Amino acid sequence: MMNDNENFFLSKFSVPIVAIVTTIVIFGSVMVFSSSYIYSKELHGSAQYFIIKQLIFIAIGTMLAYIVSKTKFTFWLKFGNIIHGFAIFLLLLTMFPSVGVSVNGASRWVGLGGINFQPSELIKVTLLFSAIPFFDRYSETTTRDKIVQFLLIVFPFLILIRQPDFGTFSICLLLLGLSCFLSSFPRKFFYSLFGIGSAVGVLVLFMQPYRVARVMTFLDPWKNSKTSGFQIIQSYLALASGKITGKGLGNSNEKLFYLPEAHNDFILSVIGEELGFVGVVIVIALYALFLFFGIKAAFAVKNRLGKLLIASLTFAIVTQALLNMGVVMGLLPTKGLNLPFVSYGGSSMIVNLFIVGIIISTLRTCSRSGQC
Repeated sequence: MMNDNENFFLSKFSVPIVAIVTTIVIFGSVMVFSSSYIYSKELHGSAQYFIIKQLIFIAIGTMLAYIVSKTKFTFWLKFGNIIHGFAIFLLLLTMFPSVGVSVNGASRWVGLGGINFQPSELIKVTLLFSAIPFFDRYSETTTRDKIVQFLLIVFPFLILIRQPDFGTFSICLLLLGLSCFLSSFPRKFFYSLFGIGSAVGVLVLFMQPYRVARVMTFLDPWKNSKTSGFQIIQSYLALASGKITGKGLGNSNEKLFYLPEAHNDFILSVIGEELGFVGVVIVIALYALFLFFGIKAAFAVKNRLGKLLIASLTFAIVTQALLNMGVVMGLLPTKGLNLPFVSYGGSSMIVNLFIVGIIISTLRTCSRSGQC
């Protein structure tokens, strides 16, 4: 049983984090229904098709988060390589036609029993399970183990390039760099790896013509306004027409088959059109609060690995949110990334709620005077 001090430590950070995530999820559910009901009715004959599936995803993710929150976070790090190895196996399955599902030329999903799952969403988390203990205990690791660990960390990136999934590739690279920087990994090696990682990222970006085309479209979307620049221009129009307070919930015009992925990657555009600048600021503020309490919780935890895990997982959510918002606002080239807890999607929702469960698990485990 926890004493009063331990309960206070746990609730001081877990309650705000859960409250913020709950608010974002509820808000996101409303916006998924608002942005998808016409498209849903046209495509599936039911206006509730997407929102019902989204609520099921939320229910599954919430149950998973609750179960995970009751575990010790040390379990996930102790068996991090095994868990990460399983995630890599799922990622490999996307390359086999019998189980891999290809959408718009990208083989990112595994289809089993009519259920599609995107393993790359899970890789973002398991990569941290595997990398964080390795980075923090690098000097104590044998040469053989370093080679094995290096292969475990690098191999998923090769598959992500093959899929292709440059968005997840970029996020994983950023999270890997962050967790490495925050750990006790030798700085002389870190800066070398940082340079190599940056060079590889740029190289991968320019390896495929369509990525180069996205960069060119980002620089001047109006040049190809009816093709590659169409989506971002429609996003501009949605955000601009919303003005300060928006057209009102449910009154978006862009979601009427003008804006592709209105209920997914570009749901923030619909928020801007229906709820205006105020709505977008509220969304940004919620993620800022999540970042604030996540980092505050990381600083409060005395266990070093727990501190690194909370900080890295917090940044995993916020980094993707920033990248998504950057794309929607035309500040970054277009890439397939959704808005965490808001966009429609089962894999993303379930994994992001799993992340929340891990954060609460770490706080719960370390609530006993920091002894994990």
